Amino acid sequence: MTSSTPPRLEAGDRAPTFEATDQTGTTRSSEEFSGSKLVIYFYPRAFTPGCTTESCDFRDRHGTFLERGYTILGVSPDAPDKLAEFRDEYELPFDLLSDPNHVMAEAFGAWGIKKNYGREYEGLIRSTFLIDADGLIEEVFYNVRAKGHAERIASTAGA
Repeated sequence: MTSSTPPRLEAGDRAPTFEATDQTGTTRSSEEFSGSKLVIYFYPRAFTPGCTTESCDFRDRHGTFLERGYTILGVSPDAPDKLAEFRDEYELPFDLLSDPNHVMAEAFGAWGIKKNYGREYEGLIRSTFLIDADGLIEEVFYNVRAKGHAERIASTAGA
């Protein structure tokens, strides 16, 4: 395990480009979202209590994000078939991206050292990014709590 901390993005930074497979096995890239506003949230694992709560909260506010022009993308290390099951089970109306090698998470600074009950390990850091239509970061949220997080993001996005 490396002890280096990945670079953290800040408001005003250009969002990293990405390419990842969605829940249908289709490759999606940042290029296809050019000119669109995005909410990209990183969560550790589908079907866990916190990740389910967070994803369902984004689902419940999906319409208000759309009204403000935002497309929501969820990102986790899960395989596409597991993401498809998760999306179907909880009727998530947005795409989920698979990042098994945490390339996307590292680019966004959402992968690094975590502490849990005194133990250190590398893992996905629950994080969310608001990105404007020009590809610039509007707001960054690292180390967030799942419960109530989508509501906070909606308030920040004016949704």
